[in-house]
Amino acid sequence: MRNTKQREIILNILLSNSMHMTAEEIYKESSKIIPNISLGTVYRNLNILVDNNQIRRIKMPNNIDRFDKNSVHHHIICIKCGCIDDIFENYNIKLPELKKYIVTDYELCFNGICKECIKKER
Repeated sequence: MRNTKQREIILNILLSNSMHMTAEEIYKESSKIIPNISLGTVYRNLNILVDNNQIRRIKMPNNIDRFDKNSVHHHIICIKCGCIDDIFENYNIKLPELKKYIVTDYELCFNGICKECIKKER
């Protein structure tokens, strides 16, 4: 895979940021560096980076994907406001069904209500 300037900038934005950014947010950041970059170019490069396991796509309940570094960790998502936090806890999952497979990757995502949303409800 040829690494383009746009792809390198998009990847660097994600690697240097602790937020779980949307394509729109990445587009806004990348357009500060490359003013003529298009949203389509950002989406295309995000898909390539996901396909090449360089970044992760986080499927959100509102159907607006977010993107993250491709490191071993899990997520918890607030079902009220959509905020995401990383979880670096290791889980030892032993499911009998897994014996039929060679597991190459897995994703674990918790859903809940964040402290800020709980405060707002009270």
